[in-house]
Amino acid sequence: MDINAYIESGVIESYVLGLASAEEAAELEALAAQYAEIKSAVNEFEILIQKTITEEGIAPPVELKQQIMNALADEFEQPKVIAMPAANTGKSNNEGQTKVVQITTPGAWRTIAVAASVLFVVSAGLNYYYYNNYKAATNSYEALLENQKNLQAFETKYNSLQSTINILQDSAMHVVKMQGAKEKAGDIATVYWDTRTKDVYLLANKMPPAPAGKQYQLWAIVDGKPVDAGLMSDCDGVCKMKNIPAAQAFAITLEDAGGSPTPHLDQLFVIGKA
Repeated sequence: MDINAYIESGVIESYVLGLASAEEAAELEALAAQYAEIKSAVNEFEILIQKTITEEGIAPPVELKQQIMNALADEFEQPKVIAMPAANTGKSNNEGQTKVVQITTPGAWRTIAVAASVLFVVSAGLNYYYYNNYKAATNSYEALLENQKNLQAFETKYNSLQSTINILQDSAMHVVKMQGAKEKAGDIATVYWDTRTKDVYLLANKMPPAPAGKQYQLWAIVDGKPVDAGLMSDCDGVCKMKNIPAAQAFAITLEDAGGSPTPHLDQLFVIGKA
């Protein structure tokens, strides 16, 4: 049984609000006894409804209260007194006397039942009203959170793009274009080397995604020897690599995830002179 789907079906809310059918109520009570998650969901919604009514309850209209009180006053008026002839006992001193009998109108109990029903309907209506408001507020809140997440993602991407533009337009950047090696002729990557700070930035213009368990590694060729210049991560746009004080060329190889102390030249993808 998919317990989460059952909890989210709305039957718990209907049960607590008294709107569930007898079959639905019996099924829910049986499942609640079997699954702690369902029992907990019922308790939580009951607490939520009670808290909502307590904190934000709306009193029934004054005129409704007055109508009920008027009906009760009519029904609970003084008991009707009816004079009835006394039974003939054969004794002369009882002749002509009457017996007073008080009769209480049974309609009073009907009015009590009607009043209780009206108050129950009003209470159920308020519960349903607050439940609808709660659901609407929850949906609005979730939509607001989703919009906020989208906005944050957009801002992050925008800031990354702006940073990339600033790097590409910086006149102090020394640009090193790296072309594909041998059968990788279609691959292209560009190194932006800051002549002031010696920081290195890498832009993968046209590089295939690294296979699972593999990672691209940038190398600076210094005096004919390769020096690790950093691993290419999942950066959006230009990746900041390691600081390289001097180099005659740059190259990229495909290595195992985490990098290698020395490049595997059989996995050379692009290279370019500095």
